[in-house]
Amino acid sequence: MTGLVVLAAASACGALQRRRSGRVRVRGCDDGKRLDAAELGAELGERATLVQFSSAFCAPCRATRRVLGEVAAVVPGVTHVEIDAEAHLDLVRRLDILKTPTVLVLDADGCVARRATGQPRKADVIAALGEAV
Repeated sequence: MTGLVVLAAASACGALQRRRSGRVRVRGCDDGKRLDAAELGAELGERATLVQFSSAFCAPCRATRRVLGEVAAVVPGVTHVEIDAEAHLDLVRRLDILKTPTVLVLDADGCVARRATGQPRKADVIAALGEAV
């Protein structure tokens, strides 16, 4: 009987994780966390910046790179910056990045306005940009 309880709990946790993955969550200004060009290694976008934290062997990171690149190409004033999480552990810790890919939507001032973990859908990214700008 105990095995069934553990299996049911694991199944529920897995379903919750799949449901939340890729969803863009609103976190206000993420407790006042800001990023500047020096930390990003690139200039901030005029209107917004999509910051993607990736790792080398992450398949969803490649798909996320493609989606964010497409969005940045069609939305004026938006820049996409990809950061190798393993090479920037201090930044990962400061921003509470727990898995890759994680996408942060920064406003024009570099304030973290939105956050998504997992592979986001293009429509969700565009909607998050519309709310952040």
